[in-house]
Amino acid sequence: MSNSLATPNKPGRFGLSARLLVLTVLFVLLAEVLIYLPSVATYRRNWLSNRLSSAVTAALVLEAAPDGMVSDNLAMQILDSVGAKMVALKMSDTKRLLASSEMPPTVALSTDLRTLSEMEAIHDAVVTLLAPKGRFIRVVGDAPMQGQFIEIVVDETPLQQGMYAFSTRLVFSSLIISAITACLVYLTLSWVIVRPMRRLTGAMIRFGENPEDDSRVVPTSRRSDEIGVAERELAAMQRQLHGMLQQRSRLAALGLAVSKISHDLRNLLAGAQLFSDRLAETNDPVVQRFAPRLIQTLDRAIAFCQSTLSYGRVAEQPPSRRIIAVAPIVNDTRELVGLGAESGDHANRIAWREALEPGLQIDADPDQLSRILINLCRNAVQALENHSQPDGAANCLSVSGRRDRKQVVIEIADNGPGVPEKAQQRLFEAFSGSTRPGGSGLGLAIAAELVRAHGGTLVLIDTEGAGTGATFRISIPDRNTA
Repeated sequence: MSNSLATPNKPGRFGLSARLLVLTVLFVLLAEVLIYLPSVATYRRNWLSNRLSSAVTAALVLEAAPDGMVSDNLAMQILDSVGAKMVALKMSDTKRLLASSEMPPTVALSTDLRTLSEMEAIHDAVVTLLAPKGRFIRVVGDAPMQGQFIEIVVDETPLQQGMYAFSTRLVFSSLIISAITACLVYLTLSWVIVRPMRRLTGAMIRFGENPEDDSRVVPTSRRSDEIGVAERELAAMQRQLHGMLQQRSRLAALGLAVSKISHDLRNLLAGAQLFSDRLAETNDPVVQRFAPRLIQTLDRAIAFCQSTLSYGRVAEQPPSRRIIAVAPIVNDTRELVGLGAESGDHANRIAWREALEPGLQIDADPDQLSRILINLCRNAVQALENHSQPDGAANCLSVSGRRDRKQVVIEIADNGPGVPEKAQQRLFEAFSGSTRPGGSGLGLAIAAELVRAHGGTLVLIDTEGAGTGATFRISIPDRNTA
């Protein structure tokens, strides 16, 4: 059986776990970048702010000197403590140079901490990291003593070295934290998602190798999330497929048995046909009366056995349609189900009623239409056999027919127990639609298939309630001759 199914695709080497690991690493690296840039920018801002704070203290000392005069030696000591090459203060409309080295350096970059935005801070931090050594920068900040601003010129190299050291510490600690976080995220997702998906995939592959083995149906868990729903739905589909395959195997075995029986039955009926032909030659009036019907019935039985043998190889033969009268076929159906005037089995217990439109004709295959009516009427007779009307009325089987524009509608109704609601769901499926113990459900399935072959429909008409009988409606349209 597994050879008839498509070969399952096994997961490749780059599976869900590998993809999850790669994505986790990429997201961790992205998080590192998003964390690193603002952090190093903050470090640079704080470093410069500390230098400005030291410069403010130095400015207060220099302003406190008598007449603002300090020695060159003291000025150099103050600049060294600040870590600057120049300190200037802007007061009102004047700008005063408080201290400066002998050779004022050339400024390569200016940074105003008073108006520095976050994006500008990140940009300046990147520039500092990539800058050549020995560069000097000008830093502006808030001034003391109601001044407008204070500015210093500092060597960027110590700042750059500090930023490198800070970056090393930050990256190292962040990598450790990120690695631990990534491992926890990976293990959690692997446990919660990847492992169940891998189990589902393996179960589908094993089931595909032998779907007729019921033990290979995926086991379900009590999870209430999407994976739990997927497990239960997959298990339900696998059980349904397993049941369908089992039913198909049984149908194949049954079809072989029916073909064998039909083959032998056809031979027996052929012998009976020879005897019936000889009976037709007698002069007995009773024999002459019933012999034609017997011969016709045997011919139909032999043809049906032949069609059963053909059905094992191909589908039902397409209908050979022509315009025929409905009344003779309905009358033959009455005789064949045992409700004729001379029948003794059911005729006294089941009333037969006909309500056919006068001269009603139908475009159909006569043999297949006869099989449709026989199957439906025999089901109705079997439903009425052991049924008693509560008011003591007689059981009744009625056949009505009428033309509805370009189609013929035939209804077979009985006043039996009706069709249970549970059986209505799969009424026209083989071995599923029977409503009585021991029934196979083939009659309705065969009738529905033959009606569909004519392009028509066979439906159960809704009744008012349980126990009100069953009515089957056959609608067969005329062929389009245009």
